[in-house]
This record gives sequence, C-alpha cells and structure tokens, in this order.
Amino acid sequence: MTTRLRRWFATSGTAGLVACLAAAPPVHAVAPPVVAPGPPPTGPVAPPQPTERITDCGVTAILPQSDFGLAPHAAQMLALTEAWRFSRGAGQRVAVIDTGVSRHPRLPALEAGGDYVSSGDGLEDCDAHGTLVAGIIAAAPSPDDAFAGVAPEATILSIRQHSGAYDLAGTRRSDDDPNAVSSGYGDIITLARAITRAVDLGATVINLSVAACVPVGTPIDDADLGRAVRYAFERDVVVVAAAGNIDPQGLCGVQNPAGDPNLPLEREWASVQTVVSPAWYSDYVLTVGALTPNGEPAEFSVRGPWVDVAAPGEMITSLDPRGPGLMNAWQDQRGIQPVNGTSFAAPFVSGAVALLRSRFPDLSAAQVMEVIKRTAHTAGGQPSADTGFGVVDPVAALTYLLPPVAALPDRQAPQPIARPPQPESVDLRARNIALTVSGACIAIAAVALGVLPARRRSAGGGDGE
Repeated sequence: MTTRLRRWFATSGTAGLVACLAAAPPVHAVAPPVVAPGPPPTGPVAPPQPTERITDCGVTAILPQSDFGLAPHAAQMLALTEAWRFSRGAGQRVAVIDTGVSRHPRLPALEAGGDYVSSGDGLEDCDAHGTLVAGIIAAAPSPDDAFAGVAPEATILSIRQHSGAYDLAGTRRSDDDPNAVSSGYGDIITLARAITRAVDLGATVINLSVAACVPVGTPIDDADLGRAVRYAFERDVVVVAAAGNIDPQGLCGVQNPAGDPNLPLEREWASVQTVVSPAWYSDYVLTVGALTPNGEPAEFSVRGPWVDVAAPGEMITSLDPRGPGLMNAWQDQRGIQPVNGTSFAAPFVSGAVALLRSRFPDLSAAQVMEVIKRTAHTAGGQPSADTGFGVVDPVAALTYLLPPVAALPDRQAPQPIARPPQPESVDLRARNIALTVSGACIAIAAVALGVLPARRRSAGGGDGE
C-alpha cells in the first residue's frame, strides 16, 4: 500500500493531497443518520393534543378531455398487465399512513387502523390524499374504465396520521416547525407511533407518502422515527417512503444538487442542502423519486443520496374519495390542478413490493428491497440522486429469481439473494465513512512528507541541465 501511495503522490503532488482533503466530509456536512438503540415509539392511538377542523375538505376534479377508458400512462410505463400474470398482491396487507382512506367500492379489502388526527378510525379522508395513494396500490379493476391498482388483491390498512384540514384546537402550528409533516396537523412523533402500530397490526408493506424537510443544520427530532423504521425492517416489513416535493413556500424549500454518480457516496452526502425524513433512513426504507409521463426525473422531486428508485409522479389517476369513480385533479384557488407529487410515486413501488412479496413470501424485507433496486432501470447505468437505481420494474422484479426456463437455456438458474446479517443495534456507517476518508488522507499526507524533498531535488537537477 505504501508503494502505491508513493507512486500516486509522485504523479499527483500537492494537488492530489488537496483533492483528498477536499473529499473528506466537512465538519458541519450532513452524514447518514444514526439510529440509536432503543425500543420503537408507542403511545395512544389518538392525537396527543386536542385538534379541530380548520378548513373545508379538499375538492376533487377531473381534467378536461380525460378518457378513463384508456390505460393510464403509469400502468403502461410499469407494464402492469404483464405483471399480473405472476401476481396480484394476494395475502399482503399494505399500511397507508396518510390522511386517511375513505371507503370506496373499489377498495373491498379496506381495514381501519386508527386515527392520530381526530377521533375517527382512519377511514375518513378530508384531504383527498390517502385515498388516492390507496387506489394506486390496490384499487380493484372495473368494467367502466381502464384503471386498477398495482396490487389489486392486496388489503389496505388505513391509519390517519396527518391532515391539512386539521390543527391544534385554539391555536395554529408554526409554519417553520422542523418536525411538521403537514401544513396542518401531524408531526414526526405521531408518524413514528403510526409506523409501530402498522407493524404490530400485521402490515407486510408500509407506504409513507409524507416527509419532514429541513435545511441542513436545522435541528430535527426524528430519533423516534429512525427507531420506528428500524423496528419495521427488523420485523420483516418493507417501508416505502416518498422523496419529498420541492416547494419554495412549503416544507422542502431548496433542491439538493444533482450530484455526480462517479463520486464516492460520502461526497454526495456532503453536498446535501435539504434533509428529508424518513426518506434519508436509506438502510431501512425504500425511498422513491417521481418521474414525468416521459420517464424523466420530475423537477419537484427532492434529490438525495438516499433515493433508491423512481416511479410515475405526474398526471396521476386514482380513486375519488368523494364518490364511486375516479379523479385526476384537485380544484383550488388556482383552478383545476393535476395530481403530481412523490406522494403518488411511492405507492407504485409499494404496490410492486406487494406483488413481489405475494409471489415470493419467503423473501425477507431486505431481500425484497434488494430485488426492487437490482431490477430497476436507469438510463445512465449508474445510480443517481434523482432516481436512485432507476425506474421500478415490477415484471423484472417478479421474474428475477425464477425466470422462464426458455430465457436461460444455457445458464444456471439464478440463486436467491443471501439473507443479510442481523442489523447492529447502532448504525456506525456515518462514523466509518468519516474515519475511512480521514485515515486515507492522513496516510497520504505522511507519504507526502517523504516524497516532497525528493521531488524538489529532482526539479533542481533538471533546472541545472
């Protein structure tokens, strides 16, 4: 190793040393979050403080010239008709921790999981958000249109955890609360408790179309949230989280840089400007970015080294929580707005996970997450901060372990992915990154002390010739 370092420094000189030192994470740069030891958070299935409705419920709409008789672009992009040849999600319970899910004739397997916003049971959706998410995951097909959820035979477990239509009774939450996950009521504390509850109620997949966003350096009290997603992972539950949406007036105000996939991972973490939780707990969750109908990264989708895969997140169609039909827009003061957001990209991946877990029930959560990432498609060939490993591919995931015999005439059948070792009680990855980079730089600096005099002597001899 010493010889290699000397050769490297002889050709790179002080410029190489400066580059190495620059590669070390800055003292105040963000690092992968560490999950401290401890039990998962628990508490009453109710809002911790009294709440009240502060606004009317959201108004749903349909975009002009919509034709629900045509398969949505998302279904075509993910080849759902072909995926259903292998699985339809039977036997899977997908927890939707969101704004609640309204009863709908196309969600026949809908279960109440509780309410952390008001006094309901989780089956009320004033925001018209959670029902859209649930529909993307598990809506049953209908002869009246061409829409269906990714895993139409899966069960939905609805837990209402946040709502823009509610807030603290008699007061209002501060707009700059770093622990908020909603413009109204809902924060990291109740989100963590809801995850624990979903695990304890038997969820096999948890969808989190919700995010807390803060600028780097702003304190965020998400320790319980980290313990909750680790609890889910260790109990063999796959947690799927939205990457978050850039909105200068919202919780995620500043976009992270695109990054360079050729740089070490720690350099990407060092350039982060906006932290998104629970998305950044990448060891324990599948984080999903959003795509345009053309398959390009959506501009609003928050980038980050924690993004794992991507899915459709613009011009989305799903179930209307106000009636028996479909919707693809909201009506607000701006007029009719299409359904866009990473909130609606995440459930496509949750549905794909349900399909995979139904077909291969013996796969662990870690193995399922690995298959989803391995079978995704990225145009650049390398993971990126925009889309992670690329566009989720349900068909590729469902055929990854047991492909058709004709597809592999001269090769051995792929072997199942080995189960990973049990996770440590303390996540040391952030510390190890810093120690590895710093140690390498120290070693190079030590070699430099011996090499520089020799280089000076050589340069001096050349000048005299």
